[in-house]
Amino acid sequence: MQYDTAVIGAGLAGLHTARLLSLRGLRVVLIDRKRSLADGIHTTGIFVRKTWEDFPLPEEQLGRPIRDVTLYSPARRPMHLTAARDEFRIGRMSWIYLYLLEQCARTGVHFMPNTRFVEARERSILVHRGTRCEEIGVRYVVGADGARSRVARAYGLDVNRELLTGIEDVVPGRAAKPELRCYLDPRLAPGYIAWIADDGDEAHIGVAGYRERFDPLSALARFRNSIGEASAHRIERRGGLIPVGGMLRRIANERALLIGDACGSVSPLTAGGLDPAIRLSSFAADVVAAWLDTGDRDALRQYSGDLFRARFVSRSWMRRIIRTIESPMLMELACACLRMMPGIAAHVFFARGSVLGPVDRGRLVRTFVRTS
Repeated sequence: MQYDTAVIGAGLAGLHTARLLSLRGLRVVLIDRKRSLADGIHTTGIFVRKTWEDFPLPEEQLGRPIRDVTLYSPARRPMHLTAARDEFRIGRMSWIYLYLLEQCARTGVHFMPNTRFVEARERSILVHRGTRCEEIGVRYVVGADGARSRVARAYGLDVNRELLTGIEDVVPGRAAKPELRCYLDPRLAPGYIAWIADDGDEAHIGVAGYRERFDPLSALARFRNSIGEASAHRIERRGGLIPVGGMLRRIANERALLIGDACGSVSPLTAGGLDPAIRLSSFAADVVAAWLDTGDRDALRQYSGDLFRARFVSRSWMRRIIRTIESPMLMELACACLRMMPGIAAHVFFARGSVLGPVDRGRLVRTFVRTS
């Protein structure tokens, strides 16, 4: 069968894009290498308020809201922040993925699990499905296949260069009041943080940092021991790569475009990627539908990371600063400065800025969309 679009990768970005493209009347195939979307979850699943306000996520699969955040220095000196409103919720990601997959099926998306993208061809793609290779005819490809995107390489698009490695254990929750605790300690998490996200039902205990500077498994074990959670029953282990170099520049051409982690739409500072993933995917669906409808190459080329990189400038600079801090003493000093300027930390955690704001999207959609 000939498809209009193949979406490679059934994470949050891929599922959302596939559904929107199908609603536009396109024939869509959704390809994922996992047998079940409930297996091998990579993300903690922390949603910010603007995401659940703007997009139809299943309410029953979002944990209790979190308002309280505590930052700890290497010496475990705390800095407590409380938001005026609910700011974070931990999604039950396996159920959210399955819910979104059902929504895709309702619109006519053809799902191919246990299938791996192999290579690009002129008007088709080659995939490895089960025990055999298949060629699938497609007019356009959407790469939602993660930080080390094979689609990006196959179609000559930019690839992520700066990556963190993260690992976490999901254990039963204990907090009477939902909270997010972040630990700035280069001995445990060089270049990033260790964390506990606990909404009372489940707690995520994790570390992330630059892979060449630490051993993730060892760091996680030491962190769990240091917070008295070494014996907590592990329900699930998650892990993966986090791109923190900012938005890539060349993220689209006449044959393919990138979304989600594949195009680097992750905050360089906080490494939050769920809101940018779903927000940029909505715009990408408009772009793909318009390109297939009009064939306007000039319009397609405007789907460029240069349009969004400006929103990452300050956080990219802060990422460079954090990357250079390898001494616990310097991090302790940085935390002391933060305690004197709590507004900076509050802005990082509670600001509502996004990779693609409503004004940007309204302007750009008028450029791309000729018909609706």
